[in-house]
Amino acid sequence: MTRYNFIYAKERLEAECILRRYVCNLETVQRIIYIACVESFRAAKMAFWKVKINVKDTLAICYRGGPTSLEVAVLDYIACHKDLYDVCCSVHVICCMNRNPKLPCPGELDFVVISALIREVCCLAYSMQTLIPPLDIAYGVDGECFNRNMYFRSFDSDFAAPFVAYHVWPPLIEDGTVIVKGEVVTKKMVMVYFSASSCI
Repeated sequence: MTRYNFIYAKERLEAECILRRYVCNLETVQRIIYIACVESFRAAKMAFWKVKINVKDTLAICYRGGPTSLEVAVLDYIACHKDLYDVCCSVHVICCMNRNPKLPCPGELDFVVISALIREVCCLAYSMQTLIPPLDIAYGVDGECFNRNMYFRSFDSDFAAPFVAYHVWPPLIEDGTVIVKGEVVTKKMVMVYFSASSCI
């Protein structure tokens, strides 16, 4: 939890400074960082799942305890052997970001410039899977209602607006409970309605 806060306060801001050299729009920069964090968690959880299966198969050969204690032994083993994790999965994160329609085209910006942030989040997300219960992030959707139990509003938000325009940083969740709030930008949403006659 402390490390997650530290990444938010340090590596996230460093990545923001780097991206501002290539992208003028702050909203785009913050969207890039948010998606990088979300994709890093996804990649790390997938990598953890693969490592866990291999470790479990190996330990099960000579393990004499019950299934519950085997599960704990697997998590302990992975926690003590973090070198089993290939941080190169950050390359997979960058590939996913290149395909994301909300982000600039790959030719316009190489997301490798924020690989330090991606690597840190991947490593943290991976280690969080060894906890009981594991920690995860909540995935937000643009336009959702603002939830003060999950998010802080960014300084440039419209504080009277009830809807989330976009997400800056995801909240950290433990067993369904928010333990670290995320950050969002709220703005009043303009709803456009089309009548049947206007479409003719």
